[in-house]
Amino acid sequence: MKRQRTGRKADVFKERKYGSGLTEADERTMYRDHTKEIQIGSRVIGGGNPIAVQSMTNTRTENAAATIAQILQLEEAGCEIIRSTVPTMEAAEAFRTIKNAIHIPIVADIHFDYRLAIAAMENGADAIRINPGNIGSPDRIKAVVDCAKERNIPIRVGVNSGSLEKEIVEKYGRVTAEGLVESALDKTRIIEEMGYDRMVISIKSSDVLMCVKAHEIIAEKTDYPLHVGITEAGTVFSGTVKSSVGLGMILGQGIGDTIRVSLTGDPIEEVRVGKRILQTLGLRRGYIEVVSCPTCGRTQIDLISLANSVEKMVEGIPLDLKVAVMGCVVNGPGEAREADLAVCGGVGTGLIMRRGEIIRKVPESELLSALREELENWKSN
Repeated sequence: MKRQRTGRKADVFKERKYGSGLTEADERTMYRDHTKEIQIGSRVIGGGNPIAVQSMTNTRTENAAATIAQILQLEEAGCEIIRSTVPTMEAAEAFRTIKNAIHIPIVADIHFDYRLAIAAMENGADAIRINPGNIGSPDRIKAVVDCAKERNIPIRVGVNSGSLEKEIVEKYGRVTAEGLVESALDKTRIIEEMGYDRMVISIKSSDVLMCVKAHEIIAEKTDYPLHVGITEAGTVFSGTVKSSVGLGMILGQGIGDTIRVSLTGDPIEEVRVGKRILQTLGLRRGYIEVVSCPTCGRTQIDLISLANSVEKMVEGIPLDLKVAVMGCVVNGPGEAREADLAVCGGVGTGLIMRRGEIIRKVPESELLSALREELENWKSN
């Protein structure tokens, strides 16, 4: 059943649809500000709260020490919610040890065995991810819901295009965005009828345009917070491209309350890419943005190495700045004028600029250290 739009969300939708003076701020928050607030451990998502960056451990959860070590590394990289799989009772029991050693909320990822979901919650999971369709009978689903309700633990209802129910695929003739939405809402309805509504919805596909369309549809039909991602996106290179395009299109419409970039690679890369997507869309502040010019025949320094070194150096520095790395002194100063700090290369030397003004000229070998010094001085002012 489609929910009726009311209040500001309805007004903004009409303005957007019919073209009457919608501001950029409205465009980017029209749905997000109107989703339910859901608390996951120490983190609140939905209701216009900052979009949380998630990742998933790839250790064996039963190995608590290895899982803790990876989570702590992900925390340092900026991960704000972590998910770990629970394929065995031993993994569920490991949650108690893991939970006590980390500083971010942990979500238990459950498939098939309802007892594992209950055990994970009993051992400290801040939320669970289930697909009610593969948990089993209504009695088993209710046992999970009752446990979550007793502990006030949110349930993330997950539906992927690769596991869509046969009857829904047959209804639409193939896997479609409409089918994904129908499946997700059917599952939330099951849990609602059991008297619980602390839910987050996840509808994912490896087809970027299908995923975008599904989120556009579901944002009109529900106020539950949405966990957004392109599933099975691929390697670090191809997955970053697909995720950036898909998440950019979805988040840019004001849809989405928490994200995961799914990559076949180090989970730290998922966090780095997720943070950068949010920063690029203007949805995340407090990080240094590095811009650099493409290489050309005028480049007179090792620009590629310098730009990569600068990007690595500024990671984790909590400054809301733009740093430019330019390869020559011909166009560099002009192109770097909008940056807070800039490096412009020359013949064996380079310029350090501060908001368009040249402040230092140093040898090429000292450019990185000179920029670091300026950043340190900036932090202390």
